[in-house]
Amino acid sequence: MLKEYDRNNVFAKILRGEAKCSKVFESDDALAIRDIFPKAPQHILVLPKGEHTCLTDFIELSSDAQIAAYFRAVVKVAKDAGLGESGYRLVTNTGPDSCQEVPHFHTHILGGKKLDD
Repeated sequence: MLKEYDRNNVFAKILRGEAKCSKVFESDDALAIRDIFPKAPQHILVLPKGEHTCLTDFIELSSDAQIAAYFRAVVKVAKDAGLGESGYRLVTNTGPDSCQEVPHFHTHILGGKKLDD
């Protein structure tokens, strides 16, 4: 993967404060926002605060501490959204065959109802 990062993608603009979002959570390592086209009652996107096009880039270019902090943020956001007991789905798309729409690594948290198989 390891494509050149597009600094004009919408998530890069959100992280720089140049585009609006519905912020749910923010730390030094991650930003969580509500999806503008939700696929479930709770549909939150968690973005790392770095220039990573996909999961492969994120894992290969980040320190173990950054990776752990990001995934801890994902779990915190899911729990804070009330999904800890009932459950939730995590989705991370990587590359065009996965239908990744924005070339900035992010994780979808989906929940709030029984999800389809």
